[in-house]
Amino acid sequence: MILSGLDPSGGAGIQADIQTATALGVHPLPVLSCLTVQDTRNVYGATAVDADLVRRQLECLAADTPFHAVKTGALGNAEIVEVLADFLDAYPDIPLVVDPVIKAAGGGDLADDALVASMRGTLFSRARVVTPNGIELAQLGGSDDPDEAAARLLAGGCRSVLATGGHGTGENIINRLYREHEADREWALERIGGEYHGTGCTLAAGIAAGLAQGLGLEQAIEQAQVCVLGAIRQAIAVGKGQPVPGRYVPRADQP
Repeated sequence: MILSGLDPSGGAGIQADIQTATALGVHPLPVLSCLTVQDTRNVYGATAVDADLVRRQLECLAADTPFHAVKTGALGNAEIVEVLADFLDAYPDIPLVVDPVIKAAGGGDLADDALVASMRGTLFSRARVVTPNGIELAQLGGSDDPDEAAARLLAGGCRSVLATGGHGTGENIINRLYREHEADREWALERIGGEYHGTGCTLAAGIAAGLAQGLGLEQAIEQAQVCVLGAIRQAIAVGKGQPVPGRYVPRADQP
């Protein structure tokens, strides 16, 4: 089950989540949380979907079909966060992956202070993993030092934090998994070109897909990272901004 925003450019948001889940062999149940004015360069505005409509969709889906993981992206407003938290009370064993979308790569806002506070207060402690990029980690953890910021999130109730390195620099992308009472785990992935539109969505959706398939967290992260790298290698230039990852399964006649 996916709660995320609509990106009209088709690069990020709920489209990226749907494509990723499908490519990894699971069926997505998409619930739209907000509408955006967005292209491959930036976000210029966002409007939340009515929270009661979101609640009704969640209840309708849950009454009809089983679901095995929940993934969130841009959630629109604090009211929708509260609706989701109330809904999840009935499903404590369903793994939750929270991609704490706060800002677009171009700097546009996708969450206000009330939404961020609501995520921290009601979703982070429920999540199997929270997946902030470097900018989000610094804001949420109140420190430019990733280790310190992650430690503060863990102290605040997060079970695990995957600090993603796609917005950084250097030859490799470094993704680091922080957990309480367990050693950190780090992955170094080849950095291909610059930044791409929607890779954070792809990674988080891929992790949720793996958890839905019954994988452990580290296995789900590794599968998702392979998916992201494959999508980057198939990226296309949709607009004038960041290329869009190609989240599809290659045909048999393609390399």
